[in-house]
Amino acid sequence: MIIGRWAASIILSGEARQFFHRPDQFEFIDGIFDLCRHARDLGYLIVVVTNQAGIGRGLYTEQAFHALTAWMKQQFAEQGIDIAAVYFCPHHALHGIGEYKRLCERRKPNPGMLLAAARELGIDLGASMLIGDKESDIEAGRRAGLGRVVRFGNCDSTHADLVIKNLFQGYTLLVETNVASAGAQ
Repeated sequence: MIIGRWAASIILSGEARQFFHRPDQFEFIDGIFDLCRHARDLGYLIVVVTNQAGIGRGLYTEQAFHALTAWMKQQFAEQGIDIAAVYFCPHHALHGIGEYKRLCERRKPNPGMLLAAARELGIDLGASMLIGDKESDIEAGRRAGLGRVVRFGNCDSTHADLVIKNLFQGYTLLVETNVASAGAQ
């Protein structure tokens, strides 16, 4: 069986323009723990890649983001799930303040965070899957050469390989991908 690596964007619920930076603002999407647990059981490595323009806009600090990240990773650990790494980009070319106002190769839709994860964690991007809730996630996955790029949620058009409406469909997708990989040997 070929074991792939999975680079996944963890999806936060709420308005797209809200900037989450405290645990009381954070809500896990139904099915995320089951999906990640199943991915772990299939041998996938779970990585989070996230734009954090709220830092660049001065709405919260990098320290606040790191505290939220530690809390989030603890919630996953309590479910028996290890988040291998979290990559973030605090920059924004238009709305950033000071050192944060710049173009950055790491900010999605650029592939920088995915390429860094591949380099630092030994991930085979061609054997990996990205699940994202925005088209910038999909474009980053395409640019990085991920084997499968999946869009989560409702959308009218996308460049993703597949759209799933809920994370329970992601569970089925992992099973199908694992079976297909085993058959390709």
